[in-house]
Amino acid sequence: MSINIDHFENLLLARRIELEEASELAEQSRDAVQLDQTSVGRVSRIDAIQRQEMAKAGEQRRLNEISRIQTAMKRIAQDAYGDCLKCGEEIALKRLEFDPAAPLCIKCAKG
Repeated sequence: MSINIDHFENLLLARRIELEEASELAEQSRDAVQLDQTSVGRVSRIDAIQRQEMAKAGEQRRLNEISRIQTAMKRIAQDAYGDCLKCGEEIALKRLEFDPAAPLCIKCAKG
């Protein structure tokens, strides 16, 4: 199987840029949570805290994905991209198209 490294490198770079832009937008729009119950009703305060926790979880998912992308870029630089980190077999092209940062073949990912 022949992998078009440039194609996957472009996919990874585009996804990283997209995630970094989403992180910047989320940071700009983040509101401070009002904890003073005298100025904000209890339900509104709970809602604000929940929104803040969801925003934190979303940011953590973005950071994890960026980390996976950076690791995949290192594998490209080391000429090891497309090889399963667990068994060493080639990762299917369809899997890499779906998730260019995939470190494992489908068999090892399931097992």
